[in-house]
Amino acid sequence: MASRFLLFLHLLALFSFLPFSFSKLIESRFKVSNAERLILLRERTQPVRFNPSKSKQISWNPRVSLYEGFLSDDECDHLISLAHSKVEIPLIIDNNISGTRRIIPTGKKYLVNSKKDEILSKIEERISLWTMFPKEHGGGIQIWNYRVNDSYGPHYDFYENNEAELGGNRVATVLMYLSNATHGGETVFLKSQTKNSKLEGESLSKCASAGYAIKPVKGNAVMFFNLNLDSTPDNSSLHEGCKVLEGEKWSATMYFHKGPVHQRELAAALTLPVDQDECTDEDDNCASWAELGECERNPVFMLGSSDYSGACRKSCKAC
Repeated sequence: MASRFLLFLHLLALFSFLPFSFSKLIESRFKVSNAERLILLRERTQPVRFNPSKSKQISWNPRVSLYEGFLSDDECDHLISLAHSKVEIPLIIDNNISGTRRIIPTGKKYLVNSKKDEILSKIEERISLWTMFPKEHGGGIQIWNYRVNDSYGPHYDFYENNEAELGGNRVATVLMYLSNATHGGETVFLKSQTKNSKLEGESLSKCASAGYAIKPVKGNAVMFFNLNLDSTPDNSSLHEGCKVLEGEKWSATMYFHKGPVHQRELAAALTLPVDQDECTDEDDNCASWAELGECERNPVFMLGSSDYSGACRKSCKAC
């Protein structure tokens, strides 16, 4: 009996220290520095994570595919954190439904450089595997932030003039959702053959009822083609970013062109000759945009084309 009592005392003493031990263990487990967290994220972010069987075709006209879970939560958060340290580029030039060029004020756009971020570079490699386009044909990743009442009206991603753009026309677009919007913010394909198909049980905004809608779900990605197989513009690719009605929407976009898009010499060759005395910038933000690589990614706006004098020729060193 005495030996049992002594054993009981030993066990009692042991368990009396367990809460302290476990609390210390938990504290040390979660006390991870930002540097260590980034190292862990690098280890988990591998281009081989791409699984083609997870990509499903949701429309053939236009050609649209959905990949659920393309990005991890950590990767989404990392991309958003990159945008917070970049200069905002709120104005872009794009094609509206009439095919004319215009400046569109919409959600906030940020440019990030994969050459300076290993995580971003691996994500671009994974995108290249999915699309089967060379990474060099991609125009880099653009990160977008839409808040309540922000939207992106009906538009095409292809260019009317193939030859006036760096790398040629945009063949395909990859759109990645980095957050969940509480209500609204859907991507809707207005001319899709499946426009009358509604997802059961899904709570969609009124805007989304105009076509086939895809809800912004964190980590999911959408790929769609802007050109037909014969390289002519696919008019059925008309799409819209619905207004965010509640919450906040973060997304990332990567466009793939017919040719490489990293050649500044090609962009410079497409611009109009300008007298040195007229070599100026038309916007105070030109120097910042040029530093972020916008000269290569948006050459028509920055450097100009055969019928348009660029807004930032001086900062892009095109004159």
